[in-house]
Amino acid sequence: MSYRRYAWVDVDTGAIAANVAAIKTLIPAKTLMMAVVKADGYGHGAVQTATAALQAGADRLGVATVDEAIELRDAGFAVPVQLLSEPPVDSVDVLVERDIIPAVTTREFAHALSVAASSAGVTALLHIKIDSGMSRIGVRPEEAPEFALWLRNLPAVDTEGVFTHFATADVLGDWDFARQLARFNKAIAELHTEGLRPRIVHAANSATTVLHPEAHFDMVRPGIILYGLHPSNATHGVIDLSPAMSVKARVSYLKTVALGEGVSYGLTWRAAAPTVVATIPLGYADGVHRVLSGNMDVLISGKRCPQIGRVCMDQLMVEVPGGVNVSVGDEVVIVGRQDHEVIPLDELAEKAGTINYELACGFSRRMTRFYR
Repeated sequence: MSYRRYAWVDVDTGAIAANVAAIKTLIPAKTLMMAVVKADGYGHGAVQTATAALQAGADRLGVATVDEAIELRDAGFAVPVQLLSEPPVDSVDVLVERDIIPAVTTREFAHALSVAASSAGVTALLHIKIDSGMSRIGVRPEEAPEFALWLRNLPAVDTEGVFTHFATADVLGDWDFARQLARFNKAIAELHTEGLRPRIVHAANSATTVLHPEAHFDMVRPGIILYGLHPSNATHGVIDLSPAMSVKARVSYLKTVALGEGVSYGLTWRAAAPTVVATIPLGYADGVHRVLSGNMDVLISGKRCPQIGRVCMDQLMVEVPGGVNVSVGDEVVIVGRQDHEVIPLDELAEKAGTINYELACGFSRRMTRFYR
């Protein structure tokens, strides 16, 4: 292993494969699985995550942007790659050229896609996005049949699928989830009445995949659970997941701080006694949120060491407890396991007042990813 900097991210692709296997136990054998690898595989690396997920049984890949889709095509993936939202109209030529399946919500975009596909002499697949109640993007449920009929008359496009996205699937017994599902089911039934039967109906994000088998339809779209992270407390105990990401560093400097001396910007922490302080070479530019200042631990020599003072852009400092022997170069765990201790990403997210999704996506690319 070669280091250009003593701060890095370890990704266990075996854990991703194990999570895919766990997901597949929850869905019927005929139900497709889209592995959602947007945002660089939620910070884990899109190409490596996609490889592990497909080898473990996923059927296709989901991303958010055209550039994310192109990255997968450039890496050699030939499976269907889908955009989960409608991209800019001027992207239609590259979508057709690279065989990327867009979500469609407007006639302007659909018409442009039809023209591009006709000019290339191919048929472009698309999926209609229905807004069943999240109020983000999508065709209104009551407008979906007429929109789908209009699409059927466009040349060189094929409505392969119809989908929606739930806002509250992670809350058991939630009324809004039930209302969204009812709206979506009604829209699909009305499509069938018009003689329209899209081959792939899908709605299940991670929480829906785990908690709501009645909404699996023809395909599920797991995202956060691929990476071994739970979308909410409700999914704990329903599926056994293996976290794939560990965030690590090495001690870059040690010093003893005298009684009353301060540490870091603003000197917000002062030593109550002579204290050994270790400097760790990563900070908020790497994804360790500044709001965590003085409110997080790291693991050194298998022991929890409290972070002290303000987290800097590129460095943070920790107090070395008495009796813990630390040397420059020792491994430090910010997220993950060391000996018998563990710091889960959920712990940092709770202390930062956010969700595990944001932290996983936020560990910056200036930290090398190593794949196990």
